[in-house]
Amino acid sequence: MSLDQLGDFLRHRRESLAPAAAGIAVIGRRRTPGLRRDEVATLASMSPVYYERIEQGRGPKPSAAVLGGLSRALQLTGDQREHLYRLAGQAAPLQPEPDGYVDPGLLCVLDAVAATTPGFISDELGTVVAQNTLNVALFGQFAGRPGFEPNLVWRWFTSPAWRLKLEPEEQHEQTGRAYVADLRTIVARRDGDPATATLVAELSKASDEFAAMWSDHEVSVLHCATKEVHDERVGRLDLDCVVMLSPLSRQRMLLLRPAAADTATALTRLHSMITQA
Repeated sequence: MSLDQLGDFLRHRRESLAPAAAGIAVIGRRRTPGLRRDEVATLASMSPVYYERIEQGRGPKPSAAVLGGLSRALQLTGDQREHLYRLAGQAAPLQPEPDGYVDPGLLCVLDAVAATTPGFISDELGTVVAQNTLNVALFGQFAGRPGFEPNLVWRWFTSPAWRLKLEPEEQHEQTGRAYVADLRTIVARRDGDPATATLVAELSKASDEFAAMWSDHEVSVLHCATKEVHDERVGRLDLDCVVMLSPLSRQRMLLLRPAAADTATALTRLHSMITQA
């Protein structure tokens, strides 16, 4: 992207923002629609000369700090903010999601399949924020627990009994490496994020296995394969793993749909047991 495009975008956003919306009192007639350049500069804590050069497509590309100030000054939406950073050749810093936030689109799907398909929603670090009843029945309660307990990566590397319930032991190394490689991509994307750094540090202390895999520097987005789960109430379950990403948040939903007719029947029976209980 060129600096001309960046400047043109800033000019259009400046001219479309009413002074009153920016907290600026208007006295008399104004020749400029929206805000003046010097007003944007003041709101963004930068010099008017520097802002003018950016809007005119002159000078070096602005820093992340400058772009952050312009985003706040022009009251950009999330999409507009992402666009501003892209025009400047940078990735926009991640905006933290509120505590307890669950992506409403993913939650709608999770609820819709609750009677037939175990599933959960997590943030990109693997912290579970919502589960349906079949998922809780098969794998236990994650969402809402304290500390790192809702985190799948933490549970995988600190609870051998839980992972044995999830899949055969011969698959454990492959799954562990998949978790670690996915976490590495997230660390790069969330560069400097304290929550990410804390999770990696605590996992490294709690699990030698994690620390060894982390040192291999494998990088890959999360993929999951067919799972074989044994439940004492309904027997063996063959489940295909599907990961869905939200276009509106950084959350993801993992569904375990039945891979065979007898598994579908068993899940229906398990759901009936739960609802009757």
